[in-house]
Amino acid sequence: MPPNDGNTLYSQLRRRLIESGDWEQIRIMLNSKLNESGWTDDIRHRSKERARNMDPLSFQTLLEEIRTHAQTSIPLAVKRETTTLIRQNLEKHIV
Repeated sequence: MPPNDGNTLYSQLRRRLIESGDWEQIRIMLNSKLNESGWTDDIRHRSKERARNMDPLSFQTLLEEIRTHAQTSIPLAVKRETTTLIRQNLEKHIV
């Protein structure tokens, strides 16, 4: 498989998910679960604290510093539920 085939497949599947409205449903569910778990508030709090202490303030630097913690602190239950929902939707579009 040529390297671009993976990118092409991703683009096609993403387009199908967006057109069907499934992408938005996944996004809404993920946002809701992250809010319920307190993850969103934690990231917001950490970002505000870091920004207050940053001189000079740099969005790019702040994003780079927060990104790793944000990615690694997503609750396992939220990851599993989101992955399951994505799989279900992909199976629907691939079959």
